[in-house]
Amino acid sequence: MAAQISGISSACSVASFKNQSPFDSLSSIRSSTLAFSSNLNGNLSIKSLETRTSQKSSTICSAVLVEHNSEQMEVDTTLSPRVNSVKPSKTVAITDQATALVEAGVPVIRLAAGEPDFDTPAVIAQAGINAIREGYTRYTPNAGTLELRTAICKKLKEENGLSYTPDQIVVSNGAKQSILQAILAVCSPGDEVIVPAPFWVSYPEMARLADATPVILPATISENFLLDPKLLESKLTEKSRLLILCSPSNPTGSVYPKELLQEIARVVAKHPRLLVISDEIYEHIIYSPAVHTSFASLPGMWERTLTVNGFSKAFAMTGWRLGYIAGPKHFIAACNKIQSQSTSGASSISQKAAVAALGMGHAGGEAVSHMVKAFRERRDFLVSAFRELDGVKISEPQGAFYLFLDFSHYYGTEVDGFGLIKDSESLCRYLLEKGQVALVPGDAFGDDSCIRISYAASLSDLQTAADRIKKAILTLNTPSNI
Repeated sequence: MAAQISGISSACSVASFKNQSPFDSLSSIRSSTLAFSSNLNGNLSIKSLETRTSQKSSTICSAVLVEHNSEQMEVDTTLSPRVNSVKPSKTVAITDQATALVEAGVPVIRLAAGEPDFDTPAVIAQAGINAIREGYTRYTPNAGTLELRTAICKKLKEENGLSYTPDQIVVSNGAKQSILQAILAVCSPGDEVIVPAPFWVSYPEMARLADATPVILPATISENFLLDPKLLESKLTEKSRLLILCSPSNPTGSVYPKELLQEIARVVAKHPRLLVISDEIYEHIIYSPAVHTSFASLPGMWERTLTVNGFSKAFAMTGWRLGYIAGPKHFIAACNKIQSQSTSGASSISQKAAVAALGMGHAGGEAVSHMVKAFRERRDFLVSAFRELDGVKISEPQGAFYLFLDFSHYYGTEVDGFGLIKDSESLCRYLLEKGQVALVPGDAFGDDSCIRISYAASLSDLQTAADRIKKAILTLNTPSNI
């Protein structure tokens, strides 16, 4: 007889923020499971089956017991070693914590998430609305509609100098899915994935999910966080399978000049097994005189490059969840096969909206140009503001909407009532508590000397945040705290 679940025993602890002052709530949240800490570097808790944040409450429930033939047995809650090897995202944890603080009444300025603060342009939104009203709400082909894939081919040809056919494109639920599927498609257990640091938090973890080994190649702020081709060449082995490049970069905003990409291409060309994922999701958010170059456009690189892009950043379509990958048919067919057995095709409504986005003109037309102008104004303000702080090192971003600042000058400071600021994580905790600004520690991106500030926020919010951060940092220079 099949076992029947006769009851569930749950042990729940509830941290309620109701009827507390904002600062009581801050203490509650700091001690709750929402707090980001070094624990994020460990494995996911096996017995924590459900964590909810709802109506200013944090509830953690643990279960379960199953009764079989009147005897109670504990369920085996073992997780896959593959999952246990993956670290949770600190950006998600910090964003969740900041949201909980705001909901508890604490006036936190959230500069952790990588999400434009603009609304989706009206012409795109209207295309989505029209799709719903016209009944365009059914499954699409797994790789995406022919209409959208044809529009993507046109965009890649006109804007990037890349020639593809629709069967060399797969549309997915965001560029993140496109990257993961590419890594799963081409990596075998034991292969190496070369990841320049600072890196987007998910690259190394995606490699681990594919049973590959991430090999981190550090780049320094003095090099504008750009990969040194000589370092790359010295680290390549017969196991090297993938090199991941991101330009403009998350988290640094650095843009690879064409000349540097050509040097990297010459190194790549010497290794027949080495492929390249070129993450170009921020290509349109770029500040003159910087110019974007698609890696696949370089001589000999089309055959070994998987180009990833999407609609979330430039078109402010994060919630529409739509990205795509382009490359040689052999590799793209493999990505398509993985997608067919996981999510299947992306949203039909989002795909109609994406066609409208690509029809707005070169590089997104006036609507995107307006957003880029605002991002540049914000960048210029923050760079100027933080140059006033002693010891802070800055590499001025040439694209995206992030500032990656070196605050290591302040590490080793003991703060009364807080403790030791020893690294990027403790500094971000200090700035959250003292300055009520949510930032992301650089160790999440492979560089513990820095912190990431997202300037995808209004200029007024950034001005307030900069003032709070500077005041909190200047407190560290007082004799009692040195």
